[in-house]
Amino acid sequence: MSATVPSDLVRHLAHFSGALRHHGINVSLSDEADGLAALTLIDLGDRDEVRRALRTALKIRQRDVALFEDLFDQLWSAPAATGSSNPIVRDPTRAAPPRPRKGGKLPSRRESEAGEVAVAEGEEPGYSPEAVLRRKSFEDYSAADQAAMERLLGRLILRLATRPSRRRVPVRGRGEADLRRSFRRAVAHGGEFLSLARRARPIEKPRLVVLCDTSGSMDPHTRFLLTFVLALRRVTKSDRSTEIFAFNTALVRLTPWLRPGKVDLTLERLAHQVPDWSGGTKIGECLAEFVKYDLDERVNGRTIVIVLSDGLDRGDVAPLAEAMRAIRARARRVLWLNPLAGDARYEPTARAMAAALPFVDRLLPAHNLESLERLLPLLAA
Repeated sequence: MSATVPSDLVRHLAHFSGALRHHGINVSLSDEADGLAALTLIDLGDRDEVRRALRTALKIRQRDVALFEDLFDQLWSAPAATGSSNPIVRDPTRAAPPRPRKGGKLPSRRESEAGEVAVAEGEEPGYSPEAVLRRKSFEDYSAADQAAMERLLGRLILRLATRPSRRRVPVRGRGEADLRRSFRRAVAHGGEFLSLARRARPIEKPRLVVLCDTSGSMDPHTRFLLTFVLALRRVTKSDRSTEIFAFNTALVRLTPWLRPGKVDLTLERLAHQVPDWSGGTKIGECLAEFVKYDLDERVNGRTIVIVLSDGLDRGDVAPLAEAMRAIRARARRVLWLNPLAGDARYEPTARAMAAALPFVDRLLPAHNLESLERLLPLLAA
């Protein structure tokens, strides 16, 4: 950390991030780490530069900008008159931001001074081993890291099991009134409103098809990516909701082999039973086989197809392009997770990756837990 950064800046940034969360702005621990890194690269005496750096590093959405600006104004002061280049960061437990009114608007400065509200206890997350684990490359994981990752994944992926769908469906009991159905029901009873029809947003599990590259070049990452996929499958709680295939020189459907239990035992069994595990790769031929024998049965307009591969294949790319075209035409969304994309210098110039890219909705990194965590909103959207 730079010498110009106050020794307690980490604590103050954690307080500030906790205040943002307290007012409904989503800031993760990884965002906090990015914020701290940004503060070490700028002039801390320039208040506007600090504001812009935090707004960017904490990934503040457009709808939250006004609230962020108000909270920043109240919690971060200009440099002291003593000539120090360091900003004075107010302790939110003493000068806490006000709670927003209904509609998300903050009360006036005068109102906030009359009734300050402290940040709730337990909202300051600080920094923990979990934050380090999220950012650590899978290539550097130890056996202990693998076990910790499995526990953390269980909590992260639980979001998918509790996130309501955007659509609304008829329900019995509690729910918002469905006036259109209520009127139709009344017509059937001579215009009498005997009861109101209701609707609500259900918990909708994603329908996934995962195609995982188990070739030698993917070996450092395959175990962790399959751990992530198996955790997704446990959340969906249905063999029909998540289909998993492995491919290298041949395509193998893994779904029938997967059983509840420890992830490490499952992966060891797959490594022994899947032909050419950690061997060569023929991405185009394998995906063409999937299109020929499984696409119509496994993929429909609700299905998200996820390809886990580094896209390194020296074979003919024409079958790959045709297979990806067919998959994209039938699927709801196609996501390609590439561990190499975690490097800022990476460009999808490999022949196979370049051939597939026009038919991919999103090319995403998959080199650490943080990158997989960012995938979750795309599965629930």
